[in-house]
Amino acid sequence: MPAAPRRTRRTTFAFLATAAGLATAAALTTAPSADAHEGHHRAGRYQDVQLLSFNDLHGNLEPPSGSSGRVTETQPDGTLKTVDAGGVEYLATHLRQARKGHPYSVTAAGGDLVGASPLLSGLFHDEPTVEALNELDLDVTSVGNHEFDEGAKELARLQNGGCHPTDGCYTDKEFQGADFPYLAANVLDEKTKQPILKPYWVWQKKGVKIGFIGVTLEGTPGIVSADGVKGLSFKDEAETINKYAKVLQRQGVQSIVALIHEGGYPASGSYNYDCDSPGAGSGISGPIVDIAKNVTPAVDALVTGHTHNAYVCTVPDPSGRPRMVTSAASFGRLYTDTTLTYDRRTGDIVRTAVKSANHAVTRDVPKAADMTGLISRWNTLAAPIGDRPIGYVSADVNNTGTESPMGDLIADAQLALGRELDPRTSLALMNPGGVRAGLTYAAKGAEGDGVVTYAEGFTVQPFANTVNLQDFTGAQLIQVLKEQVSGANEAAPKILQPSAGLTYTLDLTRSGADRVVTGSIRLNGAPVDPAATYRVATNSFLAGGGDGFPTLGQGTGDLVGADDLTALEKYLTANSSAANPIAPPKADRITVVR
Repeated sequence: MPAAPRRTRRTTFAFLATAAGLATAAALTTAPSADAHEGHHRAGRYQDVQLLSFNDLHGNLEPPSGSSGRVTETQPDGTLKTVDAGGVEYLATHLRQARKGHPYSVTAAGGDLVGASPLLSGLFHDEPTVEALNELDLDVTSVGNHEFDEGAKELARLQNGGCHPTDGCYTDKEFQGADFPYLAANVLDEKTKQPILKPYWVWQKKGVKIGFIGVTLEGTPGIVSADGVKGLSFKDEAETINKYAKVLQRQGVQSIVALIHEGGYPASGSYNYDCDSPGAGSGISGPIVDIAKNVTPAVDALVTGHTHNAYVCTVPDPSGRPRMVTSAASFGRLYTDTTLTYDRRTGDIVRTAVKSANHAVTRDVPKAADMTGLISRWNTLAAPIGDRPIGYVSADVNNTGTESPMGDLIADAQLALGRELDPRTSLALMNPGGVRAGLTYAAKGAEGDGVVTYAEGFTVQPFANTVNLQDFTGAQLIQVLKEQVSGANEAAPKILQPSAGLTYTLDLTRSGADRVVTGSIRLNGAPVDPAATYRVATNSFLAGGGDGFPTLGQGTGDLVGADDLTALEKYLTANSSAANPIAPPKADRITVVR
């Protein structure tokens, strides 16, 4: 399939540092009309506008592997079918085919398009993904929490372009940045109290105007490294959307879509599950439901993300009227096609006519040639680094379960690095969300079975967190373990992956902090002494109190080591060979009672 022609529009979106800067940005929020020289032809009162959307791409340019590259589909007879899906070569084709016959079409996204990316994108600070999104003709996106993985300045560079301040330019051409605006209405500069990026944007064509407001979850600081959000404040999602909905209405924009990087949990794992059909169950639950119920009725639809789930549901707005809320899973496996019927007389969307459906990005369509070329160019640059062997495994090292073999392996690697830095290091703890994949025994390329390449290691740990050492009392260590199942983590526990030697019982028949059985906590067979001092290795994200572990932000005697991927590489290199590969840990350090 020939490449779609590139759009020529381009605007520089600078950080807003002053109130005057915000006023300037507001003046720029109405995009140039797509038909500036065609006048305002009005064929009829109502005009259908196609809204294509996706979310949580996470730099997955190539088709994701394993379960990350599949979706579940409900068949007409009610049975479930697994479908291979994803890859921007196929996503581009699907979107371009979907746009045919729809002269009024806008494409939007719900954040986390970059960050936690595979090596092909992450190695180059996600420049390849931004280039691909430009080619996909993305019109607008909200920021997500992962857009802050490398900080606000790096996010500004992805928006505005320019070579990386440390790594420089990767090719003979300077990185041009995003052709589309990142919206960050609820992310403020703590000094100026103004949004760091544009809060909203207006799409228009032949008199049809639709405003987009973009926010990320208010809880972003708790799931991003402290350095990534330094100097920023994150405001309530619904309150922020309501504020800017009024701004848009004062500008004469009555049709509004909110792009929200927060999501929910559907009652079914099928991507084409219709939660509004008779007998469909409870629809969706989770944070997005409360947000949706508090977002002003002036907003006509919500495009969401973050939870990596698929749903197309209606949730009542504050007036009790149903409103469409959608999410397209993750990794480019799905896209959502929503029809917004625009009333030219009122300038608003006819809410009762809104229709929406998720579609799988199947791999049975022709690849988009421009995406194939883009992937090939960046793979050529990445190959010398990514193909390098860093270790050997005797079997798959899975990333599944309350305690995973992959999580334990990473914790062991960080303990080993910690002891190199300071022999007093007693243990290591790894957050489960930082383990992005497992290691497979079967070769993914020409490296051979059992070989772990740098690219595979990067896929497991793409964040470039450092390994930090801190001193904690035994009482603090016990408190950290209890924070896995209490406080911010009570409803959705986050079980830290322990290094060898740390053992305890997790009793899930109990509630709150009591689920960690204090008397069972042992280090190398001995009870943890509340009065003793223990040297603990964690990544920099946890060392800042991330993931709902405030006590981990209270350590003393900080020492910063190498990055976490270096720790894993050193551990695999030292403890495995082709003749003697490392076996997956047994994941038996936590005894779980259910």
